[in-house]
Amino acid sequence: MIEKATSTANIASMLQTLKAHQLQASGVGWGGPSEATTEKTNFSEMIRQAVGQTNVAQVDAQNTAQAFERGEGVPLTDVVLKMQKASLSFEATLQVRNKVLKAYEEVLNMPI
Repeated sequence: MIEKATSTANIASMLQTLKAHQLQASGVGWGGPSEATTEKTNFSEMIRQAVGQTNVAQVDAQNTAQAFERGEGVPLTDVVLKMQKASLSFEATLQVRNKVLKAYEEVLNMPI
């Protein structure tokens, strides 16, 4: 299952889905190119946002699990769902990091 989740095609598909959800959440329509998609974005800012979103998902999953353990009436399905979302977010972030490091190493090993 992990092999399927970490394949390049699945990661690309997941990132495309996340971008579509981000556009939908920001109020941008599903139509053609818009201001949000044509803006020049800073790579480091995009990475910072992705890590921040991953952290939020991890903290939310942990808080939900703790609330369930305290018996606060949180359904087990919510706990499992949030933990899976946090896990997927972490895996995607980890894979992006690995791809960036691999690209960096390839650039360093290029002959001049």
